[in-house]
Amino acid sequence: MKFNKWTVSLAAIGVVSLASAARADEKMSPVQTALSNTTLSGYVDVGATWRPGTDSGPYGGPNIPGYAFSKNDGFSLNAVDIALDKPMDESPWASGYHVELMFGPDATPASGGSTTANIRQAYISLRTPVGNGIDWKVGVFDTIIGYESTSDPLNPNYTRSYGYTIEPTTHTGILATYKVCDVLSMSAGVANSANNAGILSHPPVNGTAIYESQKTYLGSITLTAPDSFGPMKGATLNLGIIGSIDSSINAGYGGTGDITSYYAGLTLPTPSSKVKLGAAFDYLNYNDRSGANRNDDSIWVAGVYGTFQATDKLSLNLRGEIVDAKQIGATVDPLNVPYAGHYAGEITATVQYQLWANVLSRVEFRWDHVDANAFGYTQPIFGTPMKKNDLLLALNLIYQF
Repeated sequence: MKFNKWTVSLAAIGVVSLASAARADEKMSPVQTALSNTTLSGYVDVGATWRPGTDSGPYGGPNIPGYAFSKNDGFSLNAVDIALDKPMDESPWASGYHVELMFGPDATPASGGSTTANIRQAYISLRTPVGNGIDWKVGVFDTIIGYESTSDPLNPNYTRSYGYTIEPTTHTGILATYKVCDVLSMSAGVANSANNAGILSHPPVNGTAIYESQKTYLGSITLTAPDSFGPMKGATLNLGIIGSIDSSINAGYGGTGDITSYYAGLTLPTPSSKVKLGAAFDYLNYNDRSGANRNDDSIWVAGVYGTFQATDKLSLNLRGEIVDAKQIGATVDPLNVPYAGHYAGEITATVQYQLWANVLSRVEFRWDHVDANAFGYTQPIFGTPMKKNDLLLALNLIYQF
């Protein structure tokens, strides 16, 4: 029988006997078996930002762009993420779990409490042997749409996109995924809608609406180009829709409405293995069906991504976006967009280098522009200079374990 080095070392100093170790090795308890297949991972994300010029409005209000997790000048702890994971094996009736805790100012408020300590994800994975096998997630899980992830190290840039800002992030419900073939896979699910979540925010864990019909419905498909596509093999197209019937819309008027998110994402191969290209389109439609204060507004974001992997450690990541909020009334802004009624856009350049082991080091420059209104205000104030441009220089360090 073969023993690991730790067991042999303990036996050498008399802490354990090889006979007892052999008996323990012959039969492991269910708890030991589960723990032996569980992995621990996570990251610590810190940063420093500098916005040249003033970034406070003349009346003391925020005057920086309204993308997710935007920050003023200074140093910041962004997030601490810790995950326990037991992935499913290849058996027909496989099971597993994923528990992920996220702490810090950038933690998504999935728990419905303070944003400094949250359950990021917590679900049970199950497989049923129907056709090629249906994989299920039951519990709290990440959304199925979006080019960028809530996990900071998975994103090509430090700051988030406008597209990410208008997408849902977390759901509490059930999700099924089925791989039809190597070319096509599909996902569908149903989740809670909350009556107190508010526009553009997702319901807390176990947050349920007043009426049973108020649910969130999810669906997506992924197409992958096969080898027969030649130079285009490996290209992916992701299409998704999330519709929420929610009483939080116009709740002050006693009304109900719905929010629908449409998403399309594309990745394209290039003749050079060092260059990767991508594109994303998000369309968010808001519909207040109460009748007393009826609104039908929308916002869309189009973005392009590019990555040049110069060496194993060095890469340059670029992103550009256009935001169209012109279909949102400037006086009534149900989506709470600071540039309501106007166009906005951004260009981001990120240099990423792995100087230390397990550490992502990023230096980023970002330029945001709004065409007519100003960041931080829903309407221009007469006689007051408005800030239409915002510049950002940031340093980001992420330790992964």
